[in-house]
Amino acid sequence: MNNKLLMSSEQTEFSYTIPELSEVGICTLRVVAEKTDGVSNSRNQDFTVLSDIVPVKYKYTVVKAYKHYTDHFTQGFQFVDGFLYEGTGENGKSAIYKINLTNNKILQSRSLPEKYFGEGITVFHDKIYQLTYKNQTGFVYNLSDFAVIDSFKFDSQEGWGLTNDGKSLIMSDGTGTITWLNPQNFSVERRIQATDNLKALQNVNELEYDNGTLWANIWTSNQIARIDAKSGKILGYLDLEGILSIMSSQSEKIDVLNGIALLPSGNMLITGKFWPKMFEIRVSESK
Repeated sequence: MNNKLLMSSEQTEFSYTIPELSEVGICTLRVVAEKTDGVSNSRNQDFTVLSDIVPVKYKYTVVKAYKHYTDHFTQGFQFVDGFLYEGTGENGKSAIYKINLTNNKILQSRSLPEKYFGEGITVFHDKIYQLTYKNQTGFVYNLSDFAVIDSFKFDSQEGWGLTNDGKSLIMSDGTGTITWLNPQNFSVERRIQATDNLKALQNVNELEYDNGTLWANIWTSNQIARIDAKSGKILGYLDLEGILSIMSSQSEKIDVLNGIALLPSGNMLITGKFWPKMFEIRVSESK
């Protein structure tokens, strides 16, 4: 199952019960039968292990609005030591930024070469890590001066969101799979699949780690999922439908919600691609 051997037997007939699974998501069961003359055949069967948790519904209250650069196709978002770090996408426009949140002033920036489409970023141990979209390549920068100090490869076909839990890098790839990477050699440490009680999730995008859970933008939607980082079970959904109506002026280029940064107060800073504003919101459970 999932490329791991569960059991083998030389008996002509036998039964086997799959043990209880602690993780959720789409699984592939493969059974291979081989005759004594070496001729073999196989059958594959996919099935989905659903979560036993009914996700709660979260609500939000807007605390404050900040200006946001309307030419920023936001891909990565993190607030660290009093500054906002943002990664942007699109070929020829991809970059990383250090921003003073109070006055929206860019303090530092570095652009990617035109052939790269920037994706998620995360600040980790005085470095910035950045994914690219379809090049299966990531970059590492000094936090202090944004100098490129390393690059790395990853095996997912696409890079989307990126965060860290203080030990490992955590990335999404546009599916429902979330992957933990070793920050030293970038090897895969483990994977989970975001799944609720009805379905395995797809289009998991920008990520923010929060004390054993992950907040994740769901691409093309106004929803943010809260995911248990150990099992992949979805604990709840935050629906931000209607938040765009708060904007005093709307750009024709406004794209989807994307960008989650936790603030020291415990509030959340959210934005979207080409949005003219960022919103500090207080999240609570709906009653």
